[in-house]
Amino acid sequence: MTPHLLVALTAHGFGHLAQSAPVINALRRRLPELRLTIYSALPGAVLARHIDGAFHHIARAADVGMCMQDAMEVDVPASMRAYKMFHHDWERAVADEVCLLAEYAPHAVLADVPYRILAAASQLGIPALALCSLNWADLYAHFCGGDDGAAKILGQIRRCYAGARAFLRPTPSMPMTDLTNGLAIGPIARIGCDRRGEILSRFGWPDGMRLILVSLGGIPSRLNITTWPAMPDLRWIVPGSWEAPRDDVLRFESLGMDFIDVLRSADALITKPGYGSFVEAVCNGVPVLYAPRRDWPEQVFLEEWLREQAPCGRIRRRQLERGEFADELTTLLALARRPPAAPEGVVMAVNHLAALLPVRTHSALRHSP
Repeated sequence: MTPHLLVALTAHGFGHLAQSAPVINALRRRLPELRLTIYSALPGAVLARHIDGAFHHIARAADVGMCMQDAMEVDVPASMRAYKMFHHDWERAVADEVCLLAEYAPHAVLADVPYRILAAASQLGIPALALCSLNWADLYAHFCGGDDGAAKILGQIRRCYAGARAFLRPTPSMPMTDLTNGLAIGPIARIGCDRRGEILSRFGWPDGMRLILVSLGGIPSRLNITTWPAMPDLRWIVPGSWEAPRDDVLRFESLGMDFIDVLRSADALITKPGYGSFVEAVCNGVPVLYAPRRDWPEQVFLEEWLREQAPCGRIRRRQLERGEFADELTTLLALARRPPAAPEGVVMAVNHLAALLPVRTHSALRHSP
């Protein structure tokens, strides 16, 4: 029997995909015959850059996430409206998800971290796992808890998560104390290939050139870097959409490399707090300079872990926008690097998933994927 996994992914940026992709790919290495269905509004091309091998794509939104003004700011009124619409006629909406699962007939469901699909899986008796460093119940309560009808919506979300066999919480994560099925696992991250020498050689740069990768995640946002400092022996690597006509700025897309390889090759990452950004940097041994997000409840737990694991620095958002952080970046680059952390949560999550799928033997579970 060919094992079939349906993965539901939040399209709130690329962080949920970045968190789940290492698990999916490791599971596929362990079970090469795995059939994979991805249920997400993320573009198919983006999914294909992260997920190895073929998959069927159900190209529609599996949940709401949070509506954003930009990469740093939540649009609270828009989020309230979106949740009311998503939860309107709730029983019919869950029934539609039941029909979807009945049509595709997966052996198991993984959610990072849509919740309505978990209710449908529970109704059909399909084993399901949630996997995420946060959950939308806690985020909804934080931003939208004062809205009319919030208690009913919050109760529906929590019941969905409670229906999963387990809610895997990769390190670092929010406490999620209301979950009765929460299970802590290790960090999850992709590991890149160091191509620093290749980059320097291509552009004729000396070995001492510093490469600074700037990334705010998958939510469209743009910084005006024309005012950023011009520093000797330093090059900025930024998204091409930022259109910065400077000799010291390199468009990320021009490299033709996977993001994780560019990250591994960088001397530092400039970013905002996010699970994927922080954990991938730590697991690839890259220092981090970041500007905090306003009122993002996951942030404090990410920051605390980052400070324990890697050289890092915190600047104000205004500094990031104006480029007023040359001293902080210089200080960060002078700090000694620490050994990369191991993404131990990948094999832990794969073990839990493989146990739900119809395979003849689990003897391979003794081996790391």
